[in-house]
Amino acid sequence: MRHGESIANQQGIIVSAPENGLSDYGLSDSGQTNIKQSLEAGVLPQITHIISSDFKRARESAEIAQALLQFNQDITFTENLRERFFGDFELKANDCYQIVWDNDAVNSAHTIDNVESADAVMDRTSSLIQSIEKKFTGETFLLVSHGDALQILQAAFHKSPASEHRLLPHLDTAEIRELVLTSP
Repeated sequence: MRHGESIANQQGIIVSAPENGLSDYGLSDSGQTNIKQSLEAGVLPQITHIISSDFKRARESAEIAQALLQFNQDITFTENLRERFFGDFELKANDCYQIVWDNDAVNSAHTIDNVESADAVMDRTSSLIQSIEKKFTGETFLLVSHGDALQILQAAFHKSPASEHRLLPHLDTAEIRELVLTSP
């Protein structure tokens, strides 16, 4: 699940650095409503674990999910699901995303403008999935994260290179999407 609309989304700015995202830029009022509506749609099977980015907007989304689903286990918060770091574009207009995505399509290992590479995001999100797969069988997880992190993880599940993550359907705020591994 992508987090609900955040204050940063409303302001049209990029918030990807821990010093800004961990304690500020939580959910907007409509973001809270979006999360509730997504969860009330009943698209989730019985979940057994909630794992979330530790950024405020994702954390608040996970906590709403926990309450609405009457999930009585603790949420696991992890840096592996954090927002992709957008380097020099921090706190700049969100139309700067396109600059990064255009560079991703040419070279997914790029760190132009001090951006975290798409390859690095794929590695850290995929490593979380690999650790889950080693520990659990037949359980359902709700992962709460951010647009780029989930988009890139979705590319990994499709066995596509990170450079192609923008070719896959974009996740809207509060959207819940099943991740299914594509057959080789």
